[in-house]
Amino acid sequence: MSGKEEELRREVTVWGSYMWGFADVGADVFVAMGLVFAAAQGATPLVFAIAGGIYILIGLAYTELASAYPVAGGGQYFSARGLGDIWGLVAGSALLLDYTIDIALFATGSAGYLNFFLPYLFGVGIDRFAMDIGPFKGVNPLWCGETLLIIAVLTWLNVKGIRESSRVNEIIGVVVIASEVLLILLGFAMAWHPSLFVQQWKHEFPSAKDFMYGSSIAIISFVGLESISQAAQETRRPATIIPRTSIALIFTVFLFAVSIALLSLGILPWKQIAARVDSPLAVIAEAVPYIGPFAAPLIAFLGTIMLFMSANSGIMSASRLTYSMSKFRLISKWFDAVHPTYRTPMRSILVFSGIGALQTVLAFLSRNAMDVLANLYAFGASLGYLLVFISLFALRIKDPYTPRPYKVPLNLSIKRRDGIRVEIPVLGILGIIGVGSIIFEVVLTHEIGRIAGPIWVLGWILYYTWFRKRNGLPAFSSLDHRWEEHQMEILESAEEYDLLEQYRIALAERDEMLEKRGVKSL
Repeated sequence: MSGKEEELRREVTVWGSYMWGFADVGADVFVAMGLVFAAAQGATPLVFAIAGGIYILIGLAYTELASAYPVAGGGQYFSARGLGDIWGLVAGSALLLDYTIDIALFATGSAGYLNFFLPYLFGVGIDRFAMDIGPFKGVNPLWCGETLLIIAVLTWLNVKGIRESSRVNEIIGVVVIASEVLLILLGFAMAWHPSLFVQQWKHEFPSAKDFMYGSSIAIISFVGLESISQAAQETRRPATIIPRTSIALIFTVFLFAVSIALLSLGILPWKQIAARVDSPLAVIAEAVPYIGPFAAPLIAFLGTIMLFMSANSGIMSASRLTYSMSKFRLISKWFDAVHPTYRTPMRSILVFSGIGALQTVLAFLSRNAMDVLANLYAFGASLGYLLVFISLFALRIKDPYTPRPYKVPLNLSIKRRDGIRVEIPVLGILGIIGVGSIIFEVVLTHEIGRIAGPIWVLGWILYYTWFRKRNGLPAFSSLDHRWEEHQMEILESAEEYDLLEQYRIALAERDEMLEKRGVKSL
């Protein structure tokens, strides 16, 4: 038996990379639309546009970092490399909260759209199955059971391997994108009423607090770019593929989200959409004349599949994130074990799918499980993204030698202490301001998120401290990860030989220059 450690296999193609992101980001509007309308009311299109602007900045940062450092881990890896181990742990824990909530929320949403068909089949809606169980009011055991079954199926699919689960995304993605485009075009042509849109825009604006809550929830419509980063270590020729797929994904999803919000406000009163948080896009499709009776079931079916895919991406991302964290000794090495046959991190998949299932059960003890889960979702996303932006700056300064196939535009050149010039991204500053505002809104308006979110992160910090001390490792300083050697291994594994040669030349020139100046490398 070989002593070589099993690694993740590179199986994801350009379309697979795009669909990993679209499965997560593109599906989010199926869930977020009803929740955002319930809070933002007539301002919903504006809220989606603001959240989308911040999302574009986040997407540009991820595009640069994921193509420069194509390894599993995403924001956690960038934070650990740019800011140190403890910040890598904080970013990882925030993103893990997102991924486990992703599993629970989007499996719940998938079951919700599936339940759109209950009146057709049995003459009753899903609300008829709600009941009181002891002190818990309005619990829906049928919906909860459906969600848990979906999580179980997805767990098995991900244990089988990235090739199989990626193929699911690729096949379904074409149909979903075409259907959303058709809904938008036909909806504007046949059902959109400018007078209704203007009336709701002028007279149905929310309070400032509801506006902030709505905009913080709207950010979940754009969560998912991390999925492309998590799959980077399994993506073929990532330096070429990731910039193309990320940029395409950013603008595709932005246009979809804003267009559907504009369309919705001119088709139905916002209260009708907010009343159906389980299947809002199906309700919108049903209101389109002539095609509504056929379009609504189609959209409900597609919503079921798309949210199934999004929950699938959540499991994939959680398992790859913990795989990366264990590799860098932020959590136990137990998590980085790869199945000898399927070459997937089976332990991580089982553990964090189980956490997603537990979160599902706890959320269904409330009257509105989806709102409870969404309440937590924005906290993890905004904290993780804030650390990614800070890491973008740190890595530009600390590691200007790594080739960047894509670079965030609009940069200012500054000189380091050793005389080496680096570029500072102006758009990164705007990104920090935008994500910081989302964190402020979450803390101010999310009653569950502002308590449970920090407790989750604090729990991971305590675990990290215990784990490091137990293994004789420093708790609040970083290990020597030999990043330069690691980067060479990354580029060689990705078969990016031109970039590898550029990196070696840059390091050699740096060492020669510093030797002449008698300055040690930072």
